[in-house]
Amino acid sequence: MGDTETYTVTGPDGDEESFELPAGLVDVLSEQGEPATAVVSDVIVQAMAQQAHVIVHHSEGDVPEDIAEMEETAAELFEERFGQPLEEALGHSH
Repeated sequence: MGDTETYTVTGPDGDEESFELPAGLVDVLSEQGEPATAVVSDVIVQAMAQQAHVIVHHSEGDVPEDIAEMEETAAELFEERFGQPLEEALGHSH
């Protein structure tokens, strides 16, 4: 296995989870001068918004209202962070 870098996420209640990524991968995904933590945070926000979208819009059956609201908030946070609607980034809308 190649070299790795450790990143840590801290939750709102103080719990932490550390994980390894291949060394240099974050640099490949970053724009010049962009901090590594911003890149990792962007990927987390993007992944969570995409997963919420899938749960709400691509699941069979009805979705509870609280989960639909979470998805809507995730989409709004995505747009605030990246300057474009999630549906545009995903290439489709509902």
